[in-house]
Parts: sequence; structure tokens; C-alpha cells
Amino acid sequence: MKTPICDFVSAYAQRNALRLHMPGHKGRELLGIEVLDITEIDGADVLYSAKGIIAESEENARALFDSGKTLYSTEGSSLSIRAMLYLASLWGQSVGKDRTVFAGRNAHRVFHSAAALLDLDVEWIYGESGGLMRCDITPDGLDRALSESEKKPFAVYLTSPDYPGNMLDIAALSAVCEKHGALCLVDNAHGAYLKFLQSSRHPIDLGAHMSADSAHKTLPALTGAGYLHIAKSAPKMLFEQAENAMALFASTSPSYLILQSLDAVNKYLYNGYKERLSAFFGTLRDIKYAFETNGYIFVGDEPLKLTVDAKAYGYFGTEIAEYLSERGIVCEHADRDVLVLMLTPEISSCELSRLRDVLLSLERRSPIVESAPSLYRGERVLSIREATLCVKERVAVKDAVGRVLADSAVSCPPAVPIAVCGERIEAATVALFEYYGIDTVSVVK
Repeated sequence: MKTPICDFVSAYAQRNALRLHMPGHKGRELLGIEVLDITEIDGADVLYSAKGIIAESEENARALFDSGKTLYSTEGSSLSIRAMLYLASLWGQSVGKDRTVFAGRNAHRVFHSAAALLDLDVEWIYGESGGLMRCDITPDGLDRALSESEKKPFAVYLTSPDYPGNMLDIAALSAVCEKHGALCLVDNAHGAYLKFLQSSRHPIDLGAHMSADSAHKTLPALTGAGYLHIAKSAPKMLFEQAENAMALFASTSPSYLILQSLDAVNKYLYNGYKERLSAFFGTLRDIKYAFETNGYIFVGDEPLKLTVDAKAYGYFGTEIAEYLSERGIVCEHADRDVLVLMLTPEISSCELSRLRDVLLSLERRSPIVESAPSLYRGERVLSIREATLCVKERVAVKDAVGRVLADSAVSCPPAVPIAVCGERIEAATVALFEYYGIDTVSVVK
């Protein structure tokens, strides 16, 4: 497995050339990485019009993920999600579909902004749990929603794994999409590693037409490293327009540090990652068993994520997070309900043992019976685009009842909007805002 981007940049750095090009640091050290930070100079190729070293590296990634096409993102899954929706909508126009996408209500806020930019009509799928972060969409439920709709959606947009680690039956859901002539799009930001399980659970292998992956979330890549994957079976138009779609939303100054990171990850994945991942799961199972024996309850079924049901152990998630932080362990996310710990094989067995010892030293208390308010389905007054682009004003949450939301108010992370732009705010919505600690919101002026 070659690393053409890394090799080119390394060779350029060793030339010690006078850099009369961007960036402005000219390779001089401030952080210590500047010598490897270049721009699209001669020989460095051009992202989204790649014919040289970037094209070669992306082909390596495509082979590793066994996709029909894989493109790099230096702006995380956010860029890939916008491009994915644009591509799908283009295809929909070409075959006479409505500008409608069905989407799980736990979609990341970037989906909302993409819907505003593309002026898409969104039909929300709420699933059966009624919560904010989890949207347990079933094949039967999706089939029923699509069958009962008068509109012909161009795509169904799913989030799997979601932030707490719940996974959907992508194979069955993609079959439902196929039945109804809609593309299956998956926000797989938290699941790039799923390809490398002993039996792949990656969306592209389970029937999805496109998938947006964050390399930096679960693989050893720099923050901002991501992929857009297109399945071999996807419509030809998606392949033809993919680079244009990414370029439409991307910066014209891609980070070559991130590109080198993606390039190096190819070699990392190729050289025994699947075996290291399998071995790590063995150690992780033992640790998880020790937790469960002590009374901890976990939610979600994503293999590399430990999401603690904090209230079942007698605490708010934020309290356990503070307890860990005081002992030198920093979690991914905590709120009143859960504590989210993201693990990878980069964590040693000694470090896992340290986590075990600290969590087991926390005294178990009587469960907290308080439950989170259910997600409220607000009345749609304006489209997402109309509300997002209107003149806004900021008001206290308690004064927002009856007003129309003009910005996605979120608990970030996980950046799942509590209400949708264009919806009327009701008392039940305010209860959710307050539960997640949001004091003010933007409303239509």
C-alpha cells in the first residue's frame, strides 16, 4: 500500500525550496507542522479534479472500502453530507422525482442546513422511541411511510450509527428504498470502521447507495478527515457528478495535512487493522462485562462505543463525566441521561483497565426515575429554507411559545436540532429546550 500524498509532501519538504506560494507561514515553524502544510502546487494534484497523487490515494481508499467510488473530504462528513444530498437530488430531478427526502428525525444539523441550501422538502420519520437522539426506524415503518405518501421522494436519509451508538437495519431499510425507487443515503460519520469488522456492517456493503463517513471519529485520522462513498450499484449520474458536487460546497484551499492523514490511514488499514480491531473487541468485552456485573447498563449496539445509562446507575451523565474528568479521563459527551465514551484500538489494555478501575470506584446509587421529555412534532409554518434565510431575532426560550423557529437550536454535541427551522414553538418544545440547557433561540422576526 503506497502513500503517494505523504511521499510527495515529504519530498517537497526535504527540498527546502523558497515557497513563493500559499500558505503564508512559508514552511517556518509556529506549531512545528508547517513544513508539511502545502497548497495545490505543481505536482500536488487538485482535490475534486484529481488526476495524480490524490487520485491514486483515493483509489487506494476505494479498494479498501470496496466502493464504486470514494472521494476525500478535508471538511469532515459535513461536506460529504451536503454533496450526497445534492447528488441525490440531481438524480431525482433526472428521473421525475419530487424534491422530497424522507429523513430520520435525529439527523445532524448539517442535514438541516443542506436542506435549506438545496431548498428540499423534508418529510420526517420519527421512529418509535420518541426521543431526540435515537430514531428507531423499522423496515415496516419506512415501507408504510413511503406507501402512504403522495410524494415521490428521491431519497431516504438515515443516521446509523447515531450519536449514542444505536444502529439501524440498513440492509432491510435499503431494500425498502429499492422497492420504492428511492436512493438510500446514510450518515455513517461514526462508523467508518464498520467495514473492517469480521463481517462488514458498513452501509455500502448493506445496500446503501451513498455513505458519508468521518475518518477522524473512529480511525486514526486528523480532525476534518472524511469520505464520500458511492456504491458500485448506484446510478451512473452519481459517479459522473461526484467531484462537481463536492467542489460546489468545499473550500478551494483543502488542507494537505488532512489529505496526508487520509493517505496514511490507507496504509494503517491495509496493514492488519482488521486483526487489531478484532483483538481489541476481545479486551473490550471483558471490560464491559466487569461494568455490567457492577450494575452499569449500556445502551446502543455500536461495537466501539460505550454509552452509559447514567440515571440507571443513580447519576446524571454530567455528574459521571465530572467524576471521570477529575481523574484525568475525558468523555466524548454527557447530558442528563447518558455518558458517551468513544473507544478505538489506539487505546491500550492498560488504559482500558484504568477506565474500569475508575468507573468501578464510583458508588452505585438508587436509580433516578426522571425521564427526558418526548420529542415534540411541531407545526410546520415555513419551509426550512424560508426560515433559515429570514430576518431573525433572539428571544428567551420562555418567551418563544407561538413564535416560528429560525435557527437550529442544538445541544452540541450531538448537534441534533431540538426543533426544526420553520416549526412553531410550543410549550412542549420549550420543555425540551430547557431540559437540554438552551436559554435563548432565534425566531422569525
